[in-house]
Amino acid sequence: MQLDQVTDAELSILQFLWERGEASTREITIFLYNEVNGPKMSSAQKFIERLEGKGCIERRRIKKRIHRFRALATQEEFLRARLQSLADRVCDGTLVPLATSLVRTKGLSRKEREELRKLINDL
Repeated sequence: MQLDQVTDAELSILQFLWERGEASTREITIFLYNEVNGPKMSSAQKFIERLEGKGCIERRRIKKRIHRFRALATQEEFLRARLQSLADRVCDGTLVPLATSLVRTKGLSRKEREELRKLINDL
């Protein structure tokens, strides 16, 4: 699975599939473009084919020309792969500078701090 090579447009399709579970080409086209016509359907199909080629989604044939698609990676797996890829490129593979920067920039609510402490203690 090539999660670190997913483009922003492809990511929007993955997010749609994470929310819905699965969707048809037509549903994905409507999500992307708010309408269905030949060129828009072709464009959506190209994004779908790229995601399939990267091993990120799978196709299930319903009828001869009707397919349903679902994500093969969870949102958490995607996030983990993308963050690790960024850490590998920028921080010599360590996540600490990345996490520290995120926390300092955004800040954490009390609940988020408690969840983070629990996670660290559990690890």
